[in-house]
Amino acid sequence: MTLLSLLCVLVLEQFRALPAAQLRAAQTAYAHFLERRFNGGEYRHGLIAWIAGVAVPTLLVLVLHLVLSQVHPVLAFAFDVLVLYFLLGFRQFSHYFTDIQLALRMGELERARHLLAEWRGQGAERLCSADIARLAIEQGILSSHRHVFAPLFWFLVLGPAGAVLYRFAMVAAEYWPRTGGPLDRHPSFGEFARRAFEVLDWLPARMTAATFAIVGDFEDAVYCWRTQASQWADAASGILLSSGAGALGIRLGLPLPEAGELGGIVARPELGLGDDADVDHLQSAIGLVWRALVVCLLLLALPTVASWVGA
Repeated sequence: MTLLSLLCVLVLEQFRALPAAQLRAAQTAYAHFLERRFNGGEYRHGLIAWIAGVAVPTLLVLVLHLVLSQVHPVLAFAFDVLVLYFLLGFRQFSHYFTDIQLALRMGELERARHLLAEWRGQGAERLCSADIARLAIEQGILSSHRHVFAPLFWFLVLGPAGAVLYRFAMVAAEYWPRTGGPLDRHPSFGEFARRAFEVLDWLPARMTAATFAIVGDFEDAVYCWRTQASQWADAASGILLSSGAGALGIRLGLPLPEAGELGGIVARPELGLGDDADVDHLQSAIGLVWRALVVCLLLLALPTVASWVGA
């Protein structure tokens, strides 16, 4: 049932994907709602908000899945597909990647800058074509992990409740440290959410990075992971980006021009080996992610095939 659920969601998403902008707006509204209700400026308030906004929905989904399984397996299957349809999928981010690639190939630099800024939530006014391509590849690697591979991992561990746990924890960790109002004066409110997400993402990030290495240049991916990942500010992102860059044989990271009129340079460590990333490498990055997904599906199919052979 697990493999069939994933296949149904992937096929369904190709025919009718959910609007990514509306999903992102709903996530933002949910995070702000919890913050307004619980943020009193203390660490324990963030803990209570996380329990109410992440743990409780996870528990409810787990109970509902178990109840439906007792009633009829088909109901549980349909419920799993419905949950995964909202929480897992390439189409929740891939349109940005595709549109940026097309804009760069058509020479529409301003449109590519606008799309990248909308995707990352950061200014891109002073970026050149190579900078945009490099950042798009970085964001694509991270988004594929957070929208596909990590939710998939937790779905295998806890069923649909696992996917809910990861995605809701990610929303809390992403939005609470950056929202305005009381949070700016009391950053401790989001501290528990950040730590909880780091724990939940520790193993999935390493498994995704290992899969990138398997389907790409294994030796370079492992070398970059071991020698460069620790230089990145966020540990999980450093592992994913260094492994992905090594697997693709390109260089990511590197300094970038700072957004705004004052100029300046944003210092970022170099990740990867080989050529500088450009628009020609965007398709290679897409291929890397799809090969990684195929490997995951094949690994999931092995127990099913083995059971059929045994029967």
